[in-house]
Amino acid sequence: MDILPLSVGGVILFWNKQIYLVQRRKLQIGGSVVRMYLVQDKGGAIALMLAALCFLGTWPAILNYLEQRGRKLQHTYLDYSLSNFLVAVIFALTFGEFGHSDDSRPNFLTQLGQDNGTSVAFALAGGLFLGIGNLACQYAWPFVGLAATEVISASITVVIGSTMNYFLDGRINRAEILFPGVACFLIAICLGAWLHKSNDRDIKLKLQSHEKEKALQLTATDSSEKTATKNYDPSGLENGENNQKTDDKPATGSAQFLKQLEERRSVKVGTSSYLFGLVIAIVAGLCFALFSPAFNLATNDQWHTLRDGVPHLVVYTAFFYFSIAAFVWGFGVNLLFLYRPAIGLPKSTLSAYVKDNNGRPWALLAGILCGCGNGFQFMGGQAAGYAAADAVQALPLVSTFWGILVFGEYHRSSRKTYTLLVLMLLMFIVAVALLISSSGKRNS
Repeated sequence: MDILPLSVGGVILFWNKQIYLVQRRKLQIGGSVVRMYLVQDKGGAIALMLAALCFLGTWPAILNYLEQRGRKLQHTYLDYSLSNFLVAVIFALTFGEFGHSDDSRPNFLTQLGQDNGTSVAFALAGGLFLGIGNLACQYAWPFVGLAATEVISASITVVIGSTMNYFLDGRINRAEILFPGVACFLIAICLGAWLHKSNDRDIKLKLQSHEKEKALQLTATDSSEKTATKNYDPSGLENGENNQKTDDKPATGSAQFLKQLEERRSVKVGTSSYLFGLVIAIVAGLCFALFSPAFNLATNDQWHTLRDGVPHLVVYTAFFYFSIAAFVWGFGVNLLFLYRPAIGLPKSTLSAYVKDNNGRPWALLAGILCGCGNGFQFMGGQAAGYAAADAVQALPLVSTFWGILVFGEYHRSSRKTYTLLVLMLLMFIVAVALLISSSGKRNS
């Protein structure tokens, strides 16, 4: 089958006599009919879910990277919020505006003036839940680590959110596959908690061992100072005989590595605040569990709150309103945190934020990835059911990879920790495979 590309406003489209991944919305260009993409094909929905999984698992790693290198959390989140909202605007003005508009599926600008206030309210509520969850996650990462935060929050999201979406969507997903997948997420959260406890114990043992080694070295140095002074030969400096070779870069995962990381990062947590971090991660998970069902209600009106004849919000319009709420919350709260910071962070100012270009491109990239990931999740969920789309919450598969590769998490840990890590990742792989396999097809 020949598929020809066309670029419109920077968006690559494809058309043919046989349409794949397409809702029949028409644009006439030079006599050819171009049908715009509103995903309804199951295979296309799964492809979008997998892309969303990669994007949503990567942006937290970028924000964590900036925090560990000392950039203020408020500055990072302000940049992230701007680019994240910009993605929703681009989706609305491209995917939501191109093509033929009709009474049942009006374009984005047409829907802005329609009487759909209740659906808009659900979309705004979903964005608010997401904004609170993202903010909570950002403050949980320094306390419990990227991998543990994502495991806890994502698992809670799937257990609660997928169950709600399954019933909201009229049970279009295959329950005999969906709920075993949800059970796998429950097992994953148990393994994740066990893994966190084991890793926490490993870190404490490393730090205790490091302190003992330092004490022994000091004792040995004191006892050998007199002998070293007697045998000292100044001429040896010229030949480098008395020079000591030191490696300024400690081994990844070592006690020195952990100490240097703690000194460099913007949030000083030590080893005594893990319980506080776990509570924040749980709050984030509860918020994440509610944003997808709220978006589902915004686009499908299962509670019949719209008046007769008023069309449902198309996914791009709902995504726009959803992102407005997330932006207003995230940007507003972090502006407040500049002057009244939380958890003992240093104060900042708006002018200091504007001048802080260190790491800004990375923060903007994180917002773009999160915005695209959310958009793809909603597009896939509208086609194949939002319960199946919650498979993107297996983002610990991606974030744990970045945590190990970039941040040195779990390096030089015990065999027990490595075993739990492998089991947790395998359980997530099984869970995401089951949730995606449960995908159904929405009738309208």
